Formats: sequence, structure tokens, C-alpha cells
Amino acid sequence: MQLIKSLGKRAGVSLNPATSLTALDYILEELDLVLLMTVNPGFGGQNFIEACLPKIHSLRAMLDRRGCEAELEVDGGVKESNIARIAHAGADVFVAGSALFGSSDYTKTIAAMKALAKEPLL
Repeated sequence: MQLIKSLGKRAGVSLNPATSLTALDYILEELDLVLLMTVNPGFGGQNFIEACLPKIHSLRAMLDRRGCEAELEVDGGVKESNIARIAHAGADVFVAGSALFGSSDYTKTIAAMKALAKEPLL
């Protein structure tokens, strides 16, 4: 982490769905990005693991409590039907592969996802 930062670069870490947030206890303040995987890495088109939603919320709370400005990125199963819930749980950055590449109109899908991510919680 120190080497990355000494080179003027941003540092990030990725956590698999089963990895505990306690893995971040000693490095969280040094991070610029935390990528939370919401599918098991390996192949595209997997469904979002719903059990990860509380984990996103917990990570957001952990970042806020410690005054960390790291971005919280979510990758895996992000699509129009769940991006609002993911955003409300605390994600800042969203990775959507199959949701876009399976769309007939990338521009329309991206615009819809951006709007949904900004919608107020009902």
C-alpha cells in the first residue's frame, strides 16, 4: 500500500462475497477504492447475491464512521432492477457487464441505470 501511494497512484482492494469486512480493519484508511464483488468471480451473467446488500450497507457505514473517502464499488449482477437498492445501500460506483452488453441500446440502458441509481428511496 505504501509503495502504491509513494508512486502517486490510487490504491484499492477487492473483496469476494464470502470475505469478511474485517479484512479491511488495518488498511481501510489507506484505500481509495473498495470493490465489493456481489457474485463469485469467474464468469459473466451471474445473478446478484442478495445477501451482499447488507454487506454493502455495512461497508458504507464503516467508511463513514472512520471518515474514509474511499469509493465503494459494486461488481456483479448489477442491472436496472437492482441498481437503486445497491445505490441506497451505499455504493458509489457500479460495474454492469451483462446488463449493458445484453441490451439492444447501450445509451438508453446506461441513462436508465444512472437515473435509477439517483432516485430517492421510497
